[in-house]
Amino acid sequence: MAISLYDFTIPALTRGLTNMSAILDKAAAYAAAKKVDGTVLAQARLFPDMYPLSRQVQIACDTAKGAAGRLAGIEAPKHEDTETTLPELKARIGKTLDFLKTVTAAKMAGDESRTIELKFPNGAWKFTALSYVNDFVLPNFYFHAGMVYALLRKGGVEVGKGDFLGAIQ
Repeated sequence: MAISLYDFTIPALTRGLTNMSAILDKAAAYAAAKKVDGTVLAQARLFPDMYPLSRQVQIACDTAKGAAGRLAGIEAPKHEDTETTLPELKARIGKTLDFLKTVTAAKMAGDESRTIELKFPNGAWKFTALSYVNDFVLPNFYFHAGMVYALLRKGGVEVGKGDFLGAIQ
C-alpha cells in the first residue's frame, strides 16, 4: 500500500490541533482556578522578541490550513489574526479543523513532485509537494505547537508530554 501526502499530513495536523485545543482547555481551567486573566496566558512569551502564545496558535493553524489547501489545490480560508483570548484561540483551531475535514485523500492525490511555491514580501521558496510537507509543513507546525505547550508549561499550566501527543492508539 502506498502512503499518500494525505496520509502523513491531514491526520497528523488534525491530531496536533485537537491536542492543542485540549491543552488550551487546561490553560483556561488553570486560569480560572488561579483567578488569572486567561489573556495573560494568551500573550505569554518565552523572550521579548518571540511571538506570544496567541500568534503561535495562529501560525500553527495557518500552516495546517495552508498545507491542506495547497496540496489539494483549493483555497484555504483566511483568518484575520485578531484572537487575543483562549476561547478565541480555541475557536480558531475549531475553524481550522472544520476546514481540514473538507480535504479528502482524493483531493490531495497527485504528483508528489509538483511545485509548491510560498511567496513572501521579500522572496519566495519553491518546493516539491513532498519536500514542502517534509521540510516546511511538519517542522513548522510542530515548532509552533511545541511553543504553545512550552509557553503554557512555563506559565504554570500542568501539561505533559501525554497532552502534547494525545491518545497514541
